[in-house]
Amino acid sequence: MRNPFNYRPFHPADWLRYGGVLLWVLVAVPLLISPGLAEEPPRLLDVIGWWSAALLFLLAFWLQVRRLPARDAIWKRVVYLVTMSLAAVAVSFFSEGAAVAFLGIIIASLLPWLLPVQAGVAWVIALGVIITGMLATQPEVTWTIAMMLGGLFSGLALFAFMASFTGMRQLEARNALRRVNSELRATQALLAENTRIAERVRIARDLHDLVGHHLTALSLNLEVATHLTEGKAREHVDQARSIARLLLSDVREVVSNMRTDDRVDLAEAIRELAGGMPEPEIHLDLPPDLALTDPSRAQILLRCAQELITNTVRHADARNLWISLRTGDEGLELVARDDGRG
Repeated sequence: MRNPFNYRPFHPADWLRYGGVLLWVLVAVPLLISPGLAEEPPRLLDVIGWWSAALLFLLAFWLQVRRLPARDAIWKRVVYLVTMSLAAVAVSFFSEGAAVAFLGIIIASLLPWLLPVQAGVAWVIALGVIITGMLATQPEVTWTIAMMLGGLFSGLALFAFMASFTGMRQLEARNALRRVNSELRATQALLAENTRIAERVRIARDLHDLVGHHLTALSLNLEVATHLTEGKAREHVDQARSIARLLLSDVREVVSNMRTDDRVDLAEAIRELAGGMPEPEIHLDLPPDLALTDPSRAQILLRCAQELITNTVRHADARNLWISLRTGDEGLELVARDDGRG
């Protein structure tokens, strides 16, 4: 059931998204006020340079964090990371400050979502080396101080990297748990339907074998009694025989109805299966008159839907998945399509 207020639990990527923007603002504020505080106003070319680089960094960052986990090809992610890294270096170069260290923290927190762990750690170390080299080029900074500050940045960046990596793993675990839970609920719904059908079949069999047998025997005995009685007694025997035949007909009709009503609600099972999927968003088209089918067919179609959803999550990188049931030339068809990469 969807929340009427369209509420979504706070995503770990949201912390990264808004925390990164906040840290960028904290870097941008000194860049904004520093020209007025400096003894000599900076050159216009430097101001244009650092603001262009800062805005480029923000744009590249936002294009990546607006949709996490990342679904772009690996080379596109690397291009964004290179752009952000070069923009951070350019901000520090034009402003002659340590902005690259703060912007590097943002990059480090984004790396677990875009690259494998080993590549992400190597990227953080490379940023630390670059920052150390940039600090060492400052006239008032010795190599010892530059290495100490570079090591401090690397430690903070690795901490941000591991914190972001932990949040990503928690998200993956939570999504996996939701998928397994939805599959379990769908299986339970189907099992409950099968149990209901089995109970109806048992009751129908008991009615047919026990009650039906005794009513048949009663009808036969009343048939014999009609030939052994006369007068008023025979009228009552004929009436009893008619009632017995009518009752036997009613029992047979009830048994027939119970045996034919053995279809399960496949639509409900598929809704349970799709309800626990955080991503992609699943759109269902399940007409009620087509969703009822026999247990074996329902089991097969439910497993097909489960496999389709799993493959879409793992391989398609889709944002939407459409699943529909419809009548085909050979019976009931389960149709699925998504807007992923195919």
